[in-house]
Amino acid sequence: MKGCVKSNLYGVKIVIYRERMTAKRSVDRGIARAERTVARRSRNGTAHKPANRRSRRSGKDAPYHHGALHEALLVAAEKVLERDGPGGLTLRAVAREAGVSHAAPAHHFDDLTGLVSELAAIGFQQFNAAMATADSGAGTVAERAIARAKTYVAYAQAHPGMYGLMFRTERLDMTRPALREAAKASFAGLAGSIGAQRHEPISADALSLDQAAAIARAWSLVHGFTMLLLDGRLFDIIRRLPEGAEPMTLLDAMLRTSVVPPKD
Repeated sequence: MKGCVKSNLYGVKIVIYRERMTAKRSVDRGIARAERTVARRSRNGTAHKPANRRSRRSGKDAPYHHGALHEALLVAAEKVLERDGPGGLTLRAVAREAGVSHAAPAHHFDDLTGLVSELAAIGFQQFNAAMATADSGAGTVAERAIARAKTYVAYAQAHPGMYGLMFRTERLDMTRPALREAAKASFAGLAGSIGAQRHEPISADALSLDQAAAIARAWSLVHGFTMLLLDGRLFDIIRRLPEGAEPMTLLDAMLRTSVVPPKD
């Protein structure tokens, strides 16, 4: 099961990597087109002094009016977030990482809230793809529920900055369509998983008290474990485990007594 979770997450990472490389190639092509335009105008005597390589790296004179910049800025924002944390995620830092004008992020996202909201939407989309892969795996309903929980934790470990941002609602604009739809799909996936375990359909829009309690209980267990793990708060417990045990071993034991009721 552990190998299956790692395989699922690896597949999602490959897709994300390919998307990033496509965006990067588009950025490079856009810069090259701009340079050719500058050179052509220079031959005609109509161009300003071309930007040198150093100025492109600093982002002061970098061209940014090309179709791929929106995606390139989001790729840069995720890199800044994972490297420097939420406090380091600013419009200037993103522009600097992307190698474009400081005005470019505001041109595409209006402000920092707009940028982080679009970035969180991407996080939920990545997360939902990983969850869908876990849901589609072989095994019993209980086994798929355990795989889903392990994939949840594995995603957070692989993308701690993104995971944290997804739940920082005070920084997000939940009215943005992309974020609203991605977050809604995430909750629907959780509700569907709990409904499968209870052998009943669960509507994500209207819940009975028992259904709501089951969803909150499952989410609290996995989200709480994830936050304690990311914050290093489980170290004191994990170091006392039998030799060879690791965080996922502890999670597996917790899930098997929660998802799969113990036999009498």
